[in-house]
Amino acid sequence: MTSFQPHPHPQQKRIAIIGSGISGQTCGYLLSKKHHTTLFEANDCLGGHTATIDLAIEGKTLAVDTGFIVFNDRTYPNFIKMMNQIGVASKPTEMSFSVHNKATGLEYNGHSLNTLFAQRRNLLNPRFYYFIFEILRFNRLSKKANESSQDNQGSLGEFLDKYGFSDYFSTHYVLAMTAAIWSASIDSCRDFPLQFFLNFLSNHGLLDIANRPQWYVIEGGSRNYIPGLTQTIQDIRLNASVTSVTRFKGGVEITSEGQTETFDEVIFACHSDQALALLSDPSEAETQVLSAINYRVNDVVLHTDKTILPQRKRAYASWNYCIDPQVDTLPTLTYNMNILQGLQTKEDLCVTLNQTSRIAPQHILRRFAYSHPVFTLESIAAQKLRSKICGHRLTHFCGAYWYNGFHEDGVRSALDVCHRFGLSLDNVDSTEPLETSKTSEIQENALSQGPAHA
Repeated sequence: MTSFQPHPHPQQKRIAIIGSGISGQTCGYLLSKKHHTTLFEANDCLGGHTATIDLAIEGKTLAVDTGFIVFNDRTYPNFIKMMNQIGVASKPTEMSFSVHNKATGLEYNGHSLNTLFAQRRNLLNPRFYYFIFEILRFNRLSKKANESSQDNQGSLGEFLDKYGFSDYFSTHYVLAMTAAIWSASIDSCRDFPLQFFLNFLSNHGLLDIANRPQWYVIEGGSRNYIPGLTQTIQDIRLNASVTSVTRFKGGVEITSEGQTETFDEVIFACHSDQALALLSDPSEAETQVLSAINYRVNDVVLHTDKTILPQRKRAYASWNYCIDPQVDTLPTLTYNMNILQGLQTKEDLCVTLNQTSRIAPQHILRRFAYSHPVFTLESIAAQKLRSKICGHRLTHFCGAYWYNGFHEDGVRSALDVCHRFGLSLDNVDSTEPLETSKTSEIQENALSQGPAHA
């Protein structure tokens, strides 16, 4: 694990934070207690992937999440601790996973025996029973490999080939699940680093039939945590695209909307590729590390077209992966928001990735574009070089891309940065916030508006 040493100069500083996703908000939440923080956000609202929209439907208004949706009680300790500190409520949700294949017609939902055999003909299908056997065998071999420093090297595809798993199993279970979890394409999932993959599955209880974590959603939509995390940030700037960052001895120049200001230090809480593009003078190490961590843009649609879901209602799950040979270069996943958020509507509200052409136009409610990190052997190697660029030249980098790509990882990477300034979630309650003005219209809007890209 990378060790980050506390900052040698704890006096008050002017700190610029670029990006208002969970990493930027976490940095602002803690650092504003002791330093003057300025948060730059290119959009007209805060949140990043936390994008809740107000949807008027069937005579009522619902808060529907379209980006960050769920977290669990096992692998999100820092996020949960922070939510408890700001008093944000959550509620349990069902985390189920289904797969349906457009070419073969196969459908199953792993939630229960009833849903596993959503297609009743599979009760008499030897191939499907062998498929279940391979799931159990995969879990057993994965546990063994995860405990060995020799057996967990290489890629997921090499592991599947080494142990002779069938293409049927690989496609309909492990690759589909991987694609769903990381918003990746099935084609790319075989290249996933095996150690990274097995650690994640083990930590999330996905190698066991039982003993899985409880999943939760934020009451009233994920955006409800934004006010609590940002209310002490001294200066919040919306519609403030940063165009360049220049470091010099003793300070950092930030250029935004044609204006240049000087800060003591800068925190890049945006994507790795965005951070590299903003640096006017990147070091060789910054270029090497940040360029190795790439992103993929996914087309996302909120809609009510049930033809995107499995044909049989028994197969409806929280997460529904569609195997479509025509679009295997993109992840094709649908979140059933009625199940996840407990929404009560006659028609199921769905959030679907990369199947826009299949959705009837009259059922489309909103469209979005979200970028997700692409994990490869190269990107995992780059993660291990983080200490070579973080905390150097008055510059810090945080984001979920430093770990597994999820909300907890965004928080964790931000805490790594805050630790350099002597701040953590353990001492936040005993820290008096600096004086801050909250009268400006821009900051009122920052806490109340919906997502800009909705």
